[in-house]
Amino acid sequence: MNLAAKIEESAKRERPATPERALKILLVEDNVVNRKVAVAMLQKRGHTVAMAGGGREALAALERGCFDVALMDVQMPEMDGLQTTVEIRRRERATGGHLPIIAMTANAMKGDRERCLNSGMDGYVSKPFGSAELMEALAAVDTHHEPPAIFDRADALARMEGDESLLGEVAAAFLGDS
Repeated sequence: MNLAAKIEESAKRERPATPERALKILLVEDNVVNRKVAVAMLQKRGHTVAMAGGGREALAALERGCFDVALMDVQMPEMDGLQTTVEIRRRERATGGHLPIIAMTANAMKGDRERCLNSGMDGYVSKPFGSAELMEALAAVDTHHEPPAIFDRADALARMEGDESLLGEVAAAFLGDS
Protein backbone atom coordinates (compact mmCIF):
# COMPACT_ATOMS: atom_id res chain seq x y z
CA MET A 1 0.00 0.00 0.00
CA ASN A 2 1.47 3.39 -0.99
CA LEU A 3 1.66 6.39 1.36
CA ALA A 4 -1.37 8.20 -0.10
CA ALA A 5 -3.53 5.09 0.31
CA LYS A 6 -2.35 4.66 3.92
CA ILE A 7 -3.20 8.29 4.72
CA GLU A 8 -6.66 7.98 3.16
CA GLU A 9 -7.34 4.71 5.01
CA SER A 10 -6.26 6.33 8.29
CA ALA A 11 -8.55 9.32 7.67
CA LYS A 12 -11.50 7.01 7.03
CA ARG A 13 -10.91 5.26 10.36
CA GLU A 14 -10.67 8.56 12.27
CA ARG A 15 -13.66 10.29 10.67
CA PRO A 16 -16.97 8.94 11.96
CA ALA A 17 -19.53 7.99 9.35
CA THR A 18 -22.48 10.37 9.34
CA PRO A 19 -25.81 10.33 7.56
CA GLU A 20 -26.06 12.47 4.42
CA ARG A 21 -28.69 14.76 5.93
CA ALA A 22 -29.82 16.13 9.24
CA LEU A 23 -32.13 13.68 10.97
CA LYS A 24 -35.12 14.08 13.26
CA ILE A 25 -34.23 11.74 16.09
CA LEU A 26 -36.32 10.42 18.97
CA LEU A 27 -34.00 9.82 21.93
CA VAL A 28 -35.57 7.44 24.44
CA GLU A 29 -33.41 7.55 27.57
CA ASP A 30 -34.30 7.73 31.26
CA ASN A 31 -30.87 8.84 32.51
CA VAL A 32 -30.36 12.62 32.51
CA VAL A 33 -26.57 12.42 32.05
CA ASN A 34 -26.84 10.02 29.12
CA ARG A 35 -29.49 12.28 27.54
CA LYS A 36 -27.28 15.36 27.81
CA VAL A 37 -24.29 13.57 26.28
CA ALA A 38 -26.27 12.07 23.39
CA VAL A 39 -28.13 15.32 22.63
CA ALA A 40 -24.88 17.30 22.54
CA MET A 41 -23.28 14.80 20.15
CA LEU A 42 -26.30 14.76 17.85
CA GLN A 43 -26.96 18.51 17.80
CA LYS A 44 -23.30 19.24 16.99
CA ARG A 45 -23.89 17.36 13.75
CA GLY A 46 -27.07 19.27 12.92
CA HIS A 47 -29.63 16.69 13.99
CA THR A 48 -32.91 17.62 15.70
CA VAL A 49 -33.59 15.67 18.88
CA ALA A 50 -36.88 15.04 20.69
CA MET A 51 -36.62 13.29 24.04
CA ALA A 52 -38.70 10.69 25.83
CA GLY A 53 -37.88 9.51 29.33
CA GLY A 54 -39.33 6.04 28.86
CA GLY A 55 -41.23 3.65 26.64
CA ARG A 56 -44.69 5.06 27.20
CA GLU A 57 -43.45 8.60 26.48
CA ALA A 58 -41.80 7.29 23.31
CA LEU A 59 -45.06 5.74 22.07
CA ALA A 60 -46.88 9.01 22.76
CA ALA A 61 -44.19 10.99 20.91
CA LEU A 62 -44.53 8.68 17.90
CA GLU A 63 -48.28 9.32 17.83
CA ARG A 64 -47.66 13.10 17.77
CA GLY A 65 -44.84 13.25 15.22
CA CYS A 66 -42.65 11.54 12.64
CA PHE A 67 -39.01 10.68 13.19
CA ASP A 68 -36.23 9.40 10.96
CA VAL A 69 -34.74 7.16 13.66
CA ALA A 70 -35.08 6.32 17.36
CA LEU A 71 -32.21 5.82 19.77
CA MET A 72 -33.65 3.47 22.39
CA ASP A 73 -32.23 2.81 25.85
CA VAL A 74 -32.77 -0.85 26.64
CA GLN A 75 -33.04 -0.74 30.43
CA MET A 76 -35.77 1.63 31.59
CA PRO A 77 -38.33 1.34 34.36
CA GLU A 78 -42.00 0.69 33.64
CA MET A 79 -41.59 -0.17 29.92
CA ASP A 80 -38.10 -1.10 28.74
CA GLY A 81 -36.63 -0.58 25.28
CA LEU A 82 -37.28 -4.14 24.15
CA GLN A 83 -40.97 -3.95 25.11
CA THR A 84 -41.27 -0.53 23.48
CA THR A 85 -39.69 -1.79 20.27
CA VAL A 86 -42.02 -4.80 20.13
CA GLU A 87 -45.01 -2.44 20.51
CA ILE A 88 -43.70 -0.06 17.82
CA ARG A 89 -43.26 -2.98 15.42
CA ARG A 90 -46.79 -4.25 16.24
CA ARG A 91 -48.23 -0.83 15.38
CA GLU A 92 -46.18 -0.65 12.19
CA ARG A 93 -47.74 -3.87 10.89
CA ALA A 94 -51.01 -1.94 10.68
CA THR A 95 -49.52 1.15 9.03
CA GLY A 96 -46.86 -0.39 6.81
CA GLY A 97 -44.19 2.00 8.14
CA HIS A 98 -40.79 1.24 9.61
CA LEU A 99 -38.91 3.40 12.11
CA PRO A 100 -35.23 2.46 12.37
CA ILE A 101 -34.44 1.82 16.05
CA ILE A 102 -30.92 1.70 17.46
CA ALA A 103 -30.42 0.10 20.87
CA MET A 104 -28.31 2.03 23.35
CA THR A 105 -27.32 -0.16 26.25
CA ALA A 106 -24.73 -0.72 28.93
CA ASN A 107 -25.33 -4.44 28.38
CA ALA A 108 -22.41 -5.64 26.34
CA MET A 109 -22.55 -9.29 27.27
CA LYS A 110 -22.64 -12.10 24.77
CA GLY A 111 -26.15 -12.36 23.36
CA ASP A 112 -27.29 -8.83 24.29
CA ARG A 113 -26.86 -7.51 20.75
CA GLU A 114 -28.79 -10.45 19.32
CA ARG A 115 -31.57 -10.00 21.91
CA CYS A 116 -31.97 -6.37 20.81
CA LEU A 117 -31.99 -7.23 17.11
CA ASN A 118 -34.45 -10.10 17.71
CA SER A 119 -36.86 -7.68 19.40
CA GLY A 120 -36.99 -5.69 16.15
CA MET A 121 -34.19 -3.17 16.62
CA ASP A 122 -32.10 -2.28 13.58
CA GLY A 123 -28.81 -1.41 15.24
CA TYR A 124 -26.89 -1.51 18.50
CA VAL A 125 -24.40 0.70 20.30
CA SER A 126 -23.03 -0.05 23.76
CA LYS A 127 -22.59 2.55 26.49
CA PRO A 128 -20.51 4.44 27.15
CA PHE A 129 -20.25 5.33 23.47
CA GLY A 130 -18.26 8.03 21.78
CA SER A 131 -19.41 10.31 19.01
CA ALA A 132 -17.79 8.11 16.35
CA GLU A 133 -19.68 4.99 17.49
CA LEU A 134 -22.98 6.85 17.63
CA MET A 135 -22.54 8.37 14.16
CA GLU A 136 -21.53 5.00 12.71
CA ALA A 137 -24.64 3.39 14.19
CA LEU A 138 -26.81 6.12 12.63
CA ALA A 139 -25.09 5.79 9.27
CA ALA A 140 -25.57 2.01 9.31
CA VAL A 141 -29.39 2.12 9.44
CA ASP A 142 -31.63 3.09 6.55
CA THR A 143 -33.08 6.48 7.46
CA HIS A 144 -34.31 7.15 3.90
CA HIS A 145 -37.62 5.40 4.34
CA GLU A 146 -40.55 6.39 2.23
CA PRO A 147 -43.93 6.89 3.85
CA PRO A 148 -46.46 4.23 2.95
CA ALA A 149 -48.57 5.01 -0.09
CA ILE A 150 -51.99 6.34 0.80
CA PHE A 151 -53.62 5.41 -2.49
CA ASP A 152 -52.47 2.74 -4.92
CA ARG A 153 -54.20 3.69 -8.18
CA ALA A 154 -53.12 0.55 -10.03
CA ASP A 155 -54.56 -1.69 -7.30
CA ALA A 156 -57.80 0.31 -7.14
CA LEU A 157 -58.17 0.13 -10.93
CA ALA A 158 -57.57 -3.63 -10.86
CA ARG A 159 -60.32 -3.99 -8.24
CA MET A 160 -62.67 -2.15 -10.65
CA GLU A 161 -61.63 -4.63 -13.39
CA GLY A 162 -59.92 -1.86 -15.34
CA ASP A 163 -63.04 0.30 -15.56
CA GLU A 164 -61.73 3.90 -15.37
CA SER A 165 -65.24 5.35 -15.31
CA LEU A 166 -66.29 3.19 -12.36
CA LEU A 167 -63.08 4.10 -10.50
CA GLY A 168 -63.87 7.79 -11.01
CA GLU A 169 -67.41 7.33 -9.72
CA VAL A 170 -66.26 5.37 -6.66
CA ALA A 171 -63.55 7.94 -5.91
CA ALA A 172 -66.06 10.81 -6.19
CA ALA A 173 -68.51 8.95 -3.93
CA PHE A 174 -65.78 8.33 -1.39
CA LEU A 175 -64.72 11.98 -1.36
CA GLY A 176 -68.32 13.12 -1.05
CA ASP A 177 -68.93 10.72 1.81
CA SER A 178 -65.80 11.66 3.72
